[in-house]
Parts: sequence; C-alpha cells; structure tokens
Amino acid sequence: MEQPGLFWTERMRQKVTFNMSMSLDGFVAGPNGEVDNLFGWYSSGDTEFPFPCSSFVFKVSPNSAQVLREAGHAIGAVITGKRNFSGANAWGGSPPLGVHHYVLTHHPEPEWERPGSPFTFVTDGIESAVSQAKRHAGERDVCISTASVMRQALAAGLLDEVNIDLVPVVLGSGVRLFEGDELTHLEIARVVEGHGVTHLRYRVVR
Repeated sequence: MEQPGLFWTERMRQKVTFNMSMSLDGFVAGPNGEVDNLFGWYSSGDTEFPFPCSSFVFKVSPNSAQVLREAGHAIGAVITGKRNFSGANAWGGSPPLGVHHYVLTHHPEPEWERPGSPFTFVTDGIESAVSQAKRHAGERDVCISTASVMRQALAAGLLDEVNIDLVPVVLGSGVRLFEGDELTHLEIARVVEGHGVTHLRYRVVR
C-alpha cells in the first residue's frame, strides 16, 4: 500500500474506474442531491489546481493536487447517467476534463447527436457503454462518474477500481453510494491524506 506523498507514475493496463466524494456515513449527496458539504476540500489548501478544460481553480493540499493531476492524465473517456447530464445542462457543451462522455439513457438528446458532439448516448446497456468508451479511450482509463452507473458496472463485473474521496462529515441521510448491492470484495490499494479529505483507492477483487 502506498503512503501519502508516494504515487504510481507508470501506466498500468486500461481500467474502468469510479471516483466520487463520500461522507463518513456512506452518502455521496444530500436528500435533495446537494453536494456542498462534500466538496469543501476543494478549497481547503494552498496549492492551486486548475480543473482541466474549465475556469475553475481549486485550492487543495499538495497531496490532493497530485491525486487530481494523476486522475486527469489517466482518464480518456467518461461514462455518466442521463440525470447527471441533464442536471449539469450538458456542461454547456464542454464536459469535465475535456474528454468524450458516454451517457447511459433510454432517451437521447437529438440536439447533441451530431458530428463532433462530445457526447454519445448509449441506449443498449452498461456493457455497450463500457465497450464503446474503452475503444475511444485507447490506452487511457474509462471513468464512471455517477453512483447508479457504477453499481451497474460493478454488478456486470466490469469495474476494476473504486476511488473514494472520504470527507469527515456525517450527512445522516441522502443518496448512498451502495444500496442493497450483492457482496463485493475490495482490496485497498492506496491511502493518501489531504486537507479535509482522505483519498482511498480500492481494487475490485473478482
């Protein structure tokens, strides 16, 4: 297990990963989907991290900045859900990290189904979404960005890694990361301590 300040530098095989901030009691959002209490660590340090392809500049600890840099370099495509896509108003056409997003949905958005669109709508399930995203990402990783899609990938045996930014707050209620899922074995791969957050990496044991 890696210690804080020591990071993997070599590229491993392509992986399907998941990353999200989570409270100590297992929630990734409040009862109404609010996430403000989980993102305080983005402004808890003095190291600037410009979020790729956006105007946002986070101020985090040096360790957190390194974790964010690694993730940004590793990700070649993202899989998300329609609720996240719609709630973000399609990110104004400029999705996070500037990488292609595969949106799992039963109802595509016709205005985004055009050449050059940064979005592909996948209507035939998680297996198809992962397959398409892997081809697009090349040697880089595919990142799943919502809890519901992550659970689908986990149930299908397609998820390789779970990354949790553990925030020292107790929400009491809200949207749980795991809800009645079957038994899953994980092994811890890395622990990195930041300011107001602990970055945890788990490998999915098959």
